[in-house]
Amino acid sequence: MTTVEGEIMGEQNAPALVEEMRDWIERTTASTVVSATRQAGGGRNEAWFVELGSPDGERRRVFFRWDRSDPDSTGDPWTIRREAEIYRALSTTSLPVATFVALHPTAQAMLLSVVDGDGRFSRVTDARRSTSIAQDFIRHLAALHALDVHALGLAPENDTRTLAELVASQLDEMTALLEFRGGVPDALLGLALAWLRANVPDHEGRPVLVQGDTGPGNFMYDDDHVSAIVDWELAHLGDPMDDLAWVSLRSVQDPFPDLPERFAEYERASGQQIDLGRIRYYRVLAEAKIMVMGHGRSIDRGEQGAGADPESGGDPGARLIFGQLHRRLLVEVLADVMAVALRPPPLPVYPEPAEWHSMYRIVLDQIRTVISPRITDGFALQRAKGLARSIKYLEAADRFGREFAAAELDDLEALLGDRPASTREGRRRLAEAVQAGALDAAMALDVIHRRTCRDDVLLRASSGALADRHYDPLERFGK
Repeated sequence: MTTVEGEIMGEQNAPALVEEMRDWIERTTASTVVSATRQAGGGRNEAWFVELGSPDGERRRVFFRWDRSDPDSTGDPWTIRREAEIYRALSTTSLPVATFVALHPTAQAMLLSVVDGDGRFSRVTDARRSTSIAQDFIRHLAALHALDVHALGLAPENDTRTLAELVASQLDEMTALLEFRGGVPDALLGLALAWLRANVPDHEGRPVLVQGDTGPGNFMYDDDHVSAIVDWELAHLGDPMDDLAWVSLRSVQDPFPDLPERFAEYERASGQQIDLGRIRYYRVLAEAKIMVMGHGRSIDRGEQGAGADPESGGDPGARLIFGQLHRRLLVEVLADVMAVALRPPPLPVYPEPAEWHSMYRIVLDQIRTVISPRITDGFALQRAKGLARSIKYLEAADRFGREFAAAELDDLEALLGDRPASTREGRRRLAEAVQAGALDAAMALDVIHRRTCRDDVLLRASSGALADRHYDPLERFGK
């Protein structure tokens, strides 16, 4: 699980591995930790390369995956301990995954073998090579779905749950997390969950091991083949179309070449017939799950609370742009399955900047030309870029925020019957009304869409290419 050469050895001022974890790694591996370098990315969990030294002078590396949070406090069911069970089982198969090494006895931490390769699929610019890698991934996905989950110990022999029952289990798990964390779910999430409950696919088929969150960005490649499939904390038993929905989701972020042809290749390799209706369902489920995972962990735009550890609190810029991307995608896929025609709101012409707006440019130029080129630690560089994205958002909010807030209040007043005192109050009331089933779902989705369009304006400069990304239209592949 490497990314590129040169990122293994730590820098003098790089984040240090805490003593408790260093001691556990040394006891577990009977080696000495020579260096530990935190990597950029890793999703919700920290990712570290650890170089070990043995008494005879031999050096080797392990990959350390760690979640500092306590599931008893967060209610999170998608834990590293759960992920470790998947790695342990898959280590006995021919699927390209890192080998399971060890699981911490109490903490959410594990060790895996290091697999050489690069996880940044977007860096492959040669069309022939990107297609070859994508085809190899699809073959491995079909092989994953062919595994015997009973033989792997991932399900008891007497487990007779149907695909519909397994979907209901996913929804129950998501609902339980929302209830544990408290508060009313966001109105968009409330609409999605209600639709998901009412439209569970009635399909008979063999449950398979579904990776969840699978696709470009969650596999590594070397030359023109996949060297490892990574990130298994969302793995579960379910419908293979669930994974194909995730592939299409991740392809929005990191485009796959000719996705319809890749799906047709999956159909031929697996013998599983592509079902577009079920893929549409699981697109909604996947986007809803992303929103559920963030529920109760942040306020409004994802700001950290007072006293939060800034190093473990995530990249604020990434949380802004990816939060908006998936909110927009959920609006679009929900409108698709509900057959709702969305109407974009009128948007203003970009106004002339005020005199203080030059300070935004000065700060951004300093980050881009002075600070970032001098940062040698990949993790710190990622955070610097995240701060730059946040500043771009703040500049846009400074220009448009008041006008957009007034327009949102107009929409909420028309829907709710009276004008809320603030957008925060209006969004809360909208969420409560959705939860109570007191609003027409199509009208509520329309108001949410109009807010999402305005937020697209606020985050366009921060989002770059993501600002114009959408799901590939589903069609009958090759037929």
